[in-house]
Amino acid sequence: MKDANLRIRSLVAALILLALTSMGARAQDSADGFLSDLHNFRVSNYMALDAYYRFSGTGDTGTLNEIVQGINSANDSMNSIAGSDSGVLSAEEVEGLNQEFDKFKNLMRDNINDVRNQGYPDLRLVSDMANQALTMNEKATELYKVAQESSQTETNPRVEAARSAAVKMAQMMAKYSVRTNSSVAQTFQGSSTETPLDEQARELDQLLASVIQGEGTPELKDALNDISAKWQFIRGSYINYNENNVGFVIDRYSKGILKGLATTIELLKGNA
Repeated sequence: MKDANLRIRSLVAALILLALTSMGARAQDSADGFLSDLHNFRVSNYMALDAYYRFSGTGDTGTLNEIVQGINSANDSMNSIAGSDSGVLSAEEVEGLNQEFDKFKNLMRDNINDVRNQGYPDLRLVSDMANQALTMNEKATELYKVAQESSQTETNPRVEAARSAAVKMAQMMAKYSVRTNSSVAQTFQGSSTETPLDEQARELDQLLASVIQGEGTPELKDALNDISAKWQFIRGSYINYNENNVGFVIDRYSKGILKGLATTIELLKGNA
């Protein structure tokens, strides 16, 4: 009987330990998922902005669909952030970001309607939207840092560098689209406080170097080599952005880099 009681107590203790370990793993997964949502939110909004600048010059339906896809993706991420029960951010912090996102979506809708109804953009509204995009994404970046600290989750430095590189790449794409779009390039250059493209390109150099350094599987190395090759092909166009370049080629390779970074992030997380 005594032995039976000991076995029961040992079993209960083991189950409690297993439950605590499982809860810790779920908390870490939840925290990382929260960070992933904030990351996707930032990238998706810049992708929508990039597509708008191209749409403003062509009115192309396919490009309009890209805007919608970017906004819908950001909206899904925002809903996931708002619905999270992880407690990583306060309700006030989440609502503050949601309000900034609502302002951005409203400006995007107004700017799209201008192009569709008038055939050209209202540069004042375009400027308002560009500045709002920067304000919103700076807030998202601040909350990302807060979430990292409050979740007390150890994140892979290479994953963080890859995420930062992806946000930087998407931001650069949007700014490059302004400069290469015939309808706005002469009078509008994007957000009034945004870092110049050549400086952003050099910042991306450093971020990619941090991602590439380190060991990895053959699949990871292939992904990193592809990113590096694509970046070297278009880097000069971002550094010397006033030269005549083929915009659709820059756009295609930039999107390829974003796709490669998304793959890299998943591979690095899988190897953690």
